[in-house]
Amino acid sequence: MRRATRAALLLALVAAGACDREKRDFQTIPPGASDETLVRTSALHAGPPVPEPTAGTYQDNAWAIGEGQRLYNQMNCSGCHAPGGGGGIGPALSDDEWIYGSEPENVFDTIVKGRPHGMPSYRGRMGNSEVWKLVAYVRTLGGLTRKDAWSPRGEHLGESTPDPNTRGHGLDDSSRVHPEQLPPAPPGGGD
Repeated sequence: MRRATRAALLLALVAAGACDREKRDFQTIPPGASDETLVRTSALHAGPPVPEPTAGTYQDNAWAIGEGQRLYNQMNCSGCHAPGGGGGIGPALSDDEWIYGSEPENVFDTIVKGRPHGMPSYRGRMGNSEVWKLVAYVRTLGGLTRKDAWSPRGEHLGESTPDPNTRGHGLDDSSRVHPEQLPPAPPGGGD
């Protein structure tokens, strides 16, 4: 019996070895999907990438300096350096001698990287173009940019500084109509 079992086992091994395994692709690609035909969707092409702003990009631009002033207030720079850059907790920006240098690149590094003993890093809070606009404004505080680049109209074109003497909709008392200036009502109630 052992001989018959061995013979059957040997016959089964020979039969199994003679069989080929079915070969399948794991993922079949449908016809047409592998064709490399390009479909034109538009005649427009992307232009070159916009270059990153550099130190001189905004130094003589009144609009950018106005945007820098807006950022100076928005990022609360005035909390440490005072509204006009006169200094307080942080060093003064209204002179031309600065601890870490007054060149645009130095000011940019100070804003982005921060400085020991109080100046926080603003990396990731503003983009490079915003930082350069802030640099342009901060340098005006120390008189380090050309005077003709400064915007004489405040932060934004078209915006005017409200007159503290006006009430409500910008009308002062001289332009208001007072009841005593109205003509008398017609007799009979005007019906």
